[in-house]
Amino acid sequence: MKIVSTKPGNLRLSHALYGLFFLLLVPACRHVTVHKKRVVVIQPFTDFSPGQAQAVYRQLQLVCPGAILRKPVALPASAYYAPRHRYRADSLIRWLSAFGNADTVLIGLTTKDISTTKNGKADWGIMGLGYLPGHACVVSAFRVSKPKMHSQLYKLAVHELGHTQGLPHCSVKTCFMRDAEGGNPLDEETAFCASCKLFLSNRGWNLK
Repeated sequence: MKIVSTKPGNLRLSHALYGLFFLLLVPACRHVTVHKKRVVVIQPFTDFSPGQAQAVYRQLQLVCPGAILRKPVALPASAYYAPRHRYRADSLIRWLSAFGNADTVLIGLTTKDISTTKNGKADWGIMGLGYLPGHACVVSAFRVSKPKMHSQLYKLAVHELGHTQGLPHCSVKTCFMRDAEGGNPLDEETAFCASCKLFLSNRGWNLK
């Protein structure tokens, strides 16, 4: 094994080389900037009906000007969780994020049951998931009220998109950012509260 000399001259050279390496490394490690006003890209999966996708698109266009509806794609097999016959929401988000950038945020639409790890449970069934902040989110129609599908899917969509913009859960029970806490309180939600509304309005959302 070669032993490096610890003489003062060698140490100074070593420090200089280390400093040069650090300066070259830092730019590559900078955090990617997420733009405030991002285009919402709606990505339905093939199990999601075209009619429902159009309905979500029309509703989101009103609050997220410039929203785009993409053609349906197949659910990635890598996200399927065979033991519970459902899809991992976190895996779907990772898959969707690969198609976005700092200027966009993707929202996946599916009718399949989805889950994540939460409250000490390895596989917790959920209606939707979005990271705070993030480049993608996903919502599922599996647990929403079928007679109220349109309104509940919209509330789910803006809730998860709100997370991607940086909004946490809200303590106001009528706010769209309320934590579902394992249930379906969507019928009790009426609008964004004043605080959440201001936050999203500052990010380009059209909220009256």
